Amino acid sequence: MSIAADIYKKYQAQTFPYPSLLEIKHAKGSYIYDINDKKYLDFIAGVSATSLGHSNPQIINAVKNQIDRFTHVMVYGEYIQEPQYKLAKLLSDNLPDNLTTTYFTNSGTEAIEGAMKLSKRINGRSEIIYFKDSYHGSTQGSLSVMGNEEYKSKYRPLLPNCKEIYYNNIKSLEAINSKTSAVILETIQGASGFKIAEKSFLNELNKRCKENNVLIIIDGIQTCFGRTGKLFGFENTEIVPDILCIAKGMGGGFPIGAFISSWKNMNKLTFNPKLGHITTFGGHPVNCAASLATLKYILKEKIIDQIDSKEKLFRKYLKHKKIKSISGKGLMLSLDLYDNKETNKIVENCMKDGLLLFYFLFNDNSIRITPPLTISNDEIRIGCRIILNNLDKKKN
Repeated sequence: MSIAADIYKKYQAQTFPYPSLLEIKHAKGSYIYDINDKKYLDFIAGVSATSLGHSNPQIINAVKNQIDRFTHVMVYGEYIQEPQYKLAKLLSDNLPDNLTTTYFTNSGTEAIEGAMKLSKRINGRSEIIYFKDSYHGSTQGSLSVMGNEEYKSKYRPLLPNCKEIYYNNIKSLEAINSKTSAVILETIQGASGFKIAEKSFLNELNKRCKENNVLIIIDGIQTCFGRTGKLFGFENTEIVPDILCIAKGMGGGFPIGAFISSWKNMNKLTFNPKLGHITTFGGHPVNCAASLATLKYILKEKIIDQIDSKEKLFRKYLKHKKIKSISGKGLMLSLDLYDNKETNKIVENCMKDGLLLFYFLFNDNSIRITPPLTISNDEIRIGCRIILNNLDKKKN
């Protein structure tokens, strides 16, 4: 173990007993380089966060320019700051008419917390319905709507009036009634192997919510900013949320999140009581500048138009007797193996061969593939060959 690794494990709080301990020197484009200048093709993108690759010049320049002007000047919502309002306007320009007003946060989890509070403020109800195997974060509120008891049990009691039902199970939607404030939903479940919500299920969910005046909160944190071949993941469905949460890829590698609704809904956080939802660093001007540059680049360079063909390349190359299926959509793909004993070994051996892959929180049989949206066709081919070579090994 290196001196840096020893300090890292001793002084920096850990989340896992066995971190990979890859020591980073620099990163550029689709590659990360360790302290020995070994390069690794990145099929993780910071778990869907580094959407335009590492050290994207447009993002870096936007950040540098903003730092030269000003950084943090005041708590959120008091001063007019150009990166914030320009980003909010551009988001509104590219969203449905009921999603006009954005509240910026520091992360996706914070966006979920804000959305849950907002739903209660809109209709005065308290029950939140969520789905088994859902993941929305790990703070108290977001943990309360996580669909996996293993990760919740040690932290109970959590928020009351949170009810779990089954994903893609139409009968379970009968739980939605006039006591329900909101249903929180991922159109593609991010922690369980990128399960996609079925059209019939979503149609029935939408119908029951409308019948009972229940709000739909869509967690689009992993699916936003082009990841699934649409600017926002919900656009692959016929559902338009009442509240949308976004984060991860929207920052292009910088920490930012947001929850978005109508002006009428959002305005309820401003009175009775005033300052109904507040944050110090949410909407940090540097992070908003990074997000604005990311969104402009995606739109100008027509990045979204390339996603479908890149998905098809992954599905074309990744064919092997040990691969059961490939789940997900766009560049949000899950490599589903027959044998869960293979998963860790494939990830570890691919890393030795210069390819970075990652796991799913709730699915031991699958490997996460979420490269930068800017990955080249040749880089896709190279990475897939490394995966296939390791699947071919008799002993992984």
